[in-house]
Amino acid sequence: MAGHSKWASIKRQKGANDAKRGQIFTKLGNAIAVAAKNGKDPELNPKLALAIDKAKAANMPNANIEKAIKRGSGELGGDQIEELAYEGYGPEGVAIIVEAATDNRNRTGSEVRAAFTKNGGKLADAGSVAYQFSQKGVIRVENTEDNLMMALDAGAEDVEEEGKELVVYTDMKDLHKVRQALADKTKILDAELQYVPGNTVDITDKSNAQKVIKLMDAIEDIDEVTNTYSNFDIPPEVMEEL
Repeated sequence: MAGHSKWASIKRQKGANDAKRGQIFTKLGNAIAVAAKNGKDPELNPKLALAIDKAKAANMPNANIEKAIKRGSGELGGDQIEELAYEGYGPEGVAIIVEAATDNRNRTGSEVRAAFTKNGGKLADAGSVAYQFSQKGVIRVENTEDNLMMALDAGAEDVEEEGKELVVYTDMKDLHKVRQALADKTKILDAELQYVPGNTVDITDKSNAQKVIKLMDAIEDIDEVTNTYSNFDIPPEVMEEL
């Protein structure tokens, strides 16, 4: 797929190396709570099912998952959590979309703005960045010929090889259907809705790459941020130097 988000792959690799478990659980819990606002039964709420799957893949305790569901459905009372999106630009003009789940939009907005301004970026008006992306279902499975054929047969729009994994793209409304078809016959490594850029910005200079990664890390370090998307592409050899 043209413009496949390389940041998604970089983030996964970094997450496996330097993620803070407590922070991961906070982010996953917030994502579950937001999804549970539309129903606490994962059988009837595909977004919640995806959020729970990601939490279980990160070894989040069942008690934490249940608490997050109750929080989102309003059973625990207190301030309701809401989902927010921010758009902005980083060094070299890279486009960035930030998704957050919070019970205090003023605090989270201030933290996101500070992360941008302190690291060479700036927030932008709603819609001024998002048009460069399309929302797609993205599923990762093991890179095998059988999985490739199953994905295409199940209705995938496109499939890319990424080392030992296949990245399967679907229309956003088909994500649950394709995921279910694949899950019946193979292990799902990851499945979620993502903003996929139409085109990518190549960052080949090490110094500029450092600036971009520093900004993305600062945004990711905010507990209420659940997802980040960008359109930059840093070559593997430059990432190895970083």
